[in-house]
Amino acid sequence: MKDIKDKIQTLIEKINYHNIQYYVHDNPIISDYEYDVLFKKLQSLESKYPKNISQNSPTQRIGAEPLSKFNQVTHRIPLLSLSNAMNSGELELFNTQMEKGLNQSVEYVGEPKLDGLAVELIYEKGQFIKGSTRGDGYIGEDITENLKTIRAIPLCLNNDYPVPSILEVRGEVFINHTDFENLNKQRIKFGDSIFANPRNCAAGSLRQLDPKITATRPLRIYCYAPGYIENIKFNSQLEFLNVLPKWGFPVNPEIQVGIGMKFLNEYYQHIESMRDNLTYDIDGVVFKINSYQDQTILGTRSRSPRWAIAAKLKAVQTTTVIDNIITNVGRTGAITPVAQLKPINVGGVIVSNATLHNQDEINKKDVRIGDTVIVQRAGDVIPEIVKVVIEKRILNSQPYSIPTTCPSCESLCSKKDDEAILRCFNNYCNAQIEGRIKHCVSKNCMNIDGLGEKIVKLLIDNKLISDLSDIFQLTHDKISNLDRMGDKSASNIIDSINKSKNTTMARFVHGLGIRNVGNHLSKILEQHFNYNFENLIKAQFEELILIDEIGDIVAESIVNYFKDENNLIIINRCFDLGVNFSTPQKQSNILSKQIFVITGTLSELTRTEAKTLIEKNDGIVSSSVSKKTNFLLCGDNPGSKYNKAQKLNIKIINELELQNLING
Repeated sequence: MKDIKDKIQTLIEKINYHNIQYYVHDNPIISDYEYDVLFKKLQSLESKYPKNISQNSPTQRIGAEPLSKFNQVTHRIPLLSLSNAMNSGELELFNTQMEKGLNQSVEYVGEPKLDGLAVELIYEKGQFIKGSTRGDGYIGEDITENLKTIRAIPLCLNNDYPVPSILEVRGEVFINHTDFENLNKQRIKFGDSIFANPRNCAAGSLRQLDPKITATRPLRIYCYAPGYIENIKFNSQLEFLNVLPKWGFPVNPEIQVGIGMKFLNEYYQHIESMRDNLTYDIDGVVFKINSYQDQTILGTRSRSPRWAIAAKLKAVQTTTVIDNIITNVGRTGAITPVAQLKPINVGGVIVSNATLHNQDEINKKDVRIGDTVIVQRAGDVIPEIVKVVIEKRILNSQPYSIPTTCPSCESLCSKKDDEAILRCFNNYCNAQIEGRIKHCVSKNCMNIDGLGEKIVKLLIDNKLISDLSDIFQLTHDKISNLDRMGDKSASNIIDSINKSKNTTMARFVHGLGIRNVGNHLSKILEQHFNYNFENLIKAQFEELILIDEIGDIVAESIVNYFKDENNLIIINRCFDLGVNFSTPQKQSNILSKQIFVITGTLSELTRTEAKTLIEKNDGIVSSSVSKKTNFLLCGDNPGSKYNKAQKLNIKIINELELQNLING
């Protein structure tokens, strides 16, 4: 049996060696056929002698049972996001701050910023034991079984360098252009829908509950940063990056090191110039201070390190033709014109639509059907029309005017004198109903898990819901027999609905979809009316405009909403069906009636945490500085609020002084 065990171990080591040659060194030394022969030999031996199967054998990358949900993983060291530099001026400011903070010229590591999904890999005694998504930076999702399917990730570490007892490595999972194109061709062949872009495909693949699906996707990874490491110390980013391949991790070959602003500019230009020739998508360049000691001196903010920055690349632009202009209607009745474009690849994404905002925007750019236009992804995300190429305009083209009938219910649309937006004012318009319900069940409102866009449409089409209150009348029997709805899905949705009934006044108010009342203003109303919803309903215009941050337009929206008898019927029906409000427990009333404004980047708290702390002690958080403001809570890099507070002689405090106020 020892001979069998040795043979299996030898095959495992050979396969791992060839994986490293292929994925880490880009230097395959055997053919795919020879690799497959080795793999099948290992499978054959393991099937005959199952007691000798190692957990980290290459054959065990696939085989775990589908999950019902992902468990959560708390990161030992937070995976912080990076602050952005949108232009050369902001990059120069970053360098100035680094030199000032360290009182010397600075050595940087420059890395392409891959447009993929950040993950963390955890090894104990050289064995891969867990992997997770970045999540919110503090808590991610356990996607261990999915990460095992990626051959570029070593299941056990190569020992060309001493292996720490615990090693956490951060990396970016992505799909390169060729693999993505081949995957879509294969999906077309089998009649499956194609993926929009490599990033979405990579992210969706890693969040499959069934690892067998993930295994069919050509995922790759480049590793770039340490997490927690036990027993081994590194002095610099470059030193760590040089060791990663010795353990078997792939590292981006385009990484460079240099000093000062000259290097930042040259490396940025270098990556910008080769962007189109890279085999994968990037959306910027990451610069990090090389020395780990210097990183420690500079420290971190609440959500991002001070010693690193992501320099965004210029938005990719290309030309295409407007085939048509259509209109969509949103939950508030707003009519939005959308240009339907000849599909075009813009920065790795196939773009076929671009919003035109409103008639004023159309007139300003003189956009017409049939025009050749320059399109870019704004911030590398949202497609927008930059300008019309007038020289290519077709003969007899006509200026475009948005139709005055609703595209959903065909009601006559109009606009108020002070608005640029055309609106449908029919509250029973199907598109508006769908938009209102999707908004209401969303995360920041009633937070009803499982009621996604398709399910909401399914429920509306089957006439099971037409307003918010109908959601709370749904039963398992009513929905379990619907198309694409099984017994388990129906049970999960009903459980989520019942759970959502215990909510807060602010969430409920936000979920009502009152025009101009978002998440922030809902919380202000909740505080002002001391969690008493009836008082909000009865509030008059004159009372509302006295509330900080609420002006004439918002006050009028609130009054008009609660004047509508139908809205009140829906609200009361929600309460009759079990919706109730929980009141947050206050720590004290020591900050009672004190108005705070927050500016800059705080070092110990996030803005949300600071806001919650103030509100728990009966303070009020406002978004703008005025004569009524009592305190400006100020962090790093404050904006114009700081100057305004100084002019108005408002007391400026830091986080420690806030804690002192609360502690009396």
